[in-house]
Amino acid sequence: MNDLYNTAVQARNGASGFYNDNIRVETATGPVIVRIPIAGADSMDLRIWPEQDVLAAIAPHVAHVPKLLHVSPEPPFQVHEFIAGDVLDDIAPRGSRVPPAVLRDVVKLFAQLAEVPLERLPGLPPSWPADADTPAFARQLSDVTERVYDTFRQPYRSLFAALGIPDDPLAPVLARWSELTPRPFVLVHADVHRKNMILRDGHVVFLDWELALWGDPVYELAVHFHKMSYYDDERQAVLDGWVSAMPPRYTQGWERDLDIYLAHERVKSAIVDTVRYTQLIAGKRLSPAEEHHLIGKLTGKLNAAGEVWHWTKPVSTVHVEALIRPEERI
Repeated sequence: MNDLYNTAVQARNGASGFYNDNIRVETATGPVIVRIPIAGADSMDLRIWPEQDVLAAIAPHVAHVPKLLHVSPEPPFQVHEFIAGDVLDDIAPRGSRVPPAVLRDVVKLFAQLAEVPLERLPGLPPSWPADADTPAFARQLSDVTERVYDTFRQPYRSLFAALGIPDDPLAPVLARWSELTPRPFVLVHADVHRKNMILRDGHVVFLDWELALWGDPVYELAVHFHKMSYYDDERQAVLDGWVSAMPPRYTQGWERDLDIYLAHERVKSAIVDTVRYTQLIAGKRLSPAEEHHLIGKLTGKLNAAGEVWHWTKPVSTVHVEALIRPEERI
């Protein structure tokens, strides 16, 4: 397997996320995906388990996930089966309607995750909240967001201020955590979006389980809606399917709590993606079109968070572009 790893390293121009590179490598039995951690990547999400342990645990319970073929602790890498199909983001990027199979299979996934027994999963961190303690679970999320903000507030202070990010950006969110309804915890993927879904043979395969958590099923719904940007009728179809498919103990109080979690996701995205996108543009490896695309996305994220912060006026793409380019920040 080290030969496979060496081949992947030499061809390391595959699809990259924020934590792993994914390199397609041809073998005698067909292509595989070699998944290599990105050294030094800034951790900006709550992570409690090694991805390979999650994949091994859910294999008997979740229908459409990549098969884990090999794990190496040193050098660290995983080998996953290659999923032949269409990445949803390629055939239906944000702003486009998704195929009906996506709406159906997302609901099926969330229902299947609710059936995965805790004892099948890796051990929880010692300080993990007790089952159904949704306010404590939510604080785990916002603690990470606060840590990211505190880490970057000094080097990005002037940029944050110019973009309208307040000095205490999480205050409106933290004030509402105590309102959350107690609900039993389930396994949540916590990162189901268009780049993590592949359509194959009429169904969806769900990728990238590195952010999986044991937590509130309503949070799963919130982070999914935040990252998908569905049309209203698509969002409603997922909501209706989710409420119908999930046992009532998992859905009680969802109407109010969904909005509370969404407020956190919007604030988190404004902070995290201001840093990430600025770093990407400063790296000068993007084309002008790619830079413009990122700046447009960031503008939308800032304005979504601005509603949480009660902005009186949205920011424009021109304003954001003038601030985020490295030469404008010196």
